[in-house]
Amino acid sequence: MTRYFTQEHEWIEVNGEVGTVGITDYAQGQLGDITFVELPAEGATVGKGDSVSVVDSVKAASDVYSPVSGTVTEANPALADAPELVNSDAETGGWLFRVTLSDPAELEALMDEAAYKDFVAGL
Repeated sequence: MTRYFTQEHEWIEVNGEVGTVGITDYAQGQLGDITFVELPAEGATVGKGDSVSVVDSVKAASDVYSPVSGTVTEANPALADAPELVNSDAETGGWLFRVTLSDPAELEALMDEAAYKDFVAGL
């Protein structure tokens, strides 16, 4: 599986034509304690850059943008009862949703892990 990152601090891990999306550990650290996560509906069609989720924290509410275009196939059911998973496990168990990619070429515009680390270091 290959993982990509956005400048808005989302990650997407791609396995075949399905991507799992979440926010980065850096993003959750900036937000503070997560209190609620609004997830997209299964079957929703999303465009690259669309706001598809909202993460509420003690500091702020923050939009989460889809890194790719496609159809939402699943939202993380664990987050309904335990939104704090985004804090404790942001880049694995705290994933937000899965999407079937409609245009895999969109991944080419995203950063790999090394490029994302350099990007964050410059903030």
